[in-house]
Amino acid sequence: MKIAIAAEKDNLNSIVCPTAGRSPFYLIFENKSLIKTIKNPFAVGGGGAGFGVIQMLANEDVNLIVSGKFGANMITALEQKNMTYKSVENKTVEEVLTEV
Repeated sequence: MKIAIAAEKDNLNSIVCPTAGRSPFYLIFENKSLIKTIKNPFAVGGGGAGFGVIQMLANEDVNLIVSGKFGANMITALEQKNMTYKSVENKTVEEVLTEV
């Protein structure tokens, strides 16, 4: 299973980003090993970040996305792609990895 974690920085000690669509980075893990770091191209700009992020992560074959909050449009996009999500607050990427 591939997991994408929204992160403020590009490392395991980073705090999970409170906003999924505008997260600066996504860290992608497979079997709890970091396999890829993506600088989110949708972190700044106009609307529609959620749809863009979901498509980007779907292209990486991600199954689960972890972030702080997910907007309604992003949840709709997740459901359309049959992807699951988990909301967490005030945790590091490393802490999240021990829980999933």
